[in-house]
Amino acid sequence: MHPAMELGTTHDVTDIPSIVRGAVKLGLTESAAVLLFSLASRLLPSGPVETVVLAVILFAGLAAVTLLPGLWTRARGIEGIAGAAGIGLGAAVVFLLVDVTILQNIGTYSHRWLAIGGGSNWWYHPVWWMAGTFIPWMGAWLLANRSTRTGQPSAPAAYGVAIACTIIVAIIAVAVGVPGAGWNLATFGVGFLPGVALATALSGLGTRRG
Repeated sequence: MHPAMELGTTHDVTDIPSIVRGAVKLGLTESAAVLLFSLASRLLPSGPVETVVLAVILFAGLAAVTLLPGLWTRARGIEGIAGAAGIGLGAAVVFLLVDVTILQNIGTYSHRWLAIGGGSNWWYHPVWWMAGTFIPWMGAWLLANRSTRTGQPSAPAAYGVAIACTIIVAIIAVAVGVPGAGWNLATFGVGFLPGVALATALSGLGTRRG
């Protein structure tokens, strides 16, 4: 009984069943977020209400992808961080299956990412795989760094720093005239990739990872 109690309180949980369960849960969460986003884009009239609703879905979706894998693996070291990235990759595969079999066939997308790649899943899904693995990896690293500093992962604080860094990245992108950058959700969404990386780098200053 004592070993079981210790197992329940350990960190860096990276056993295969846990990774697979996390990947399935996160992949279904991503699918639900994409479905909600596409429905809102299609059904709501253009304007402030649409922007607010889409922003809420985007912020919630990014929070789930960034934080949940690292919380599930209780990332404190390299193994837990890598496990979170594994969950992200597995979730991307789950989303691929849901997207190809359901989402692309029920007519909810007002403008599919698929169309940007000329109708090829071989362009669309690898981009999702890369982003879907990178963001949980950075998020788990961010949580681990904060745990090293404060003893607690503090998910809201970690996500707040990532959002702040993303806003800074977006402002710089608009100010220097990066092609396609503007005061919109698309710029924020793309800017989250360097934003969460910047937040992770800042959180790691002065810490040592074992």
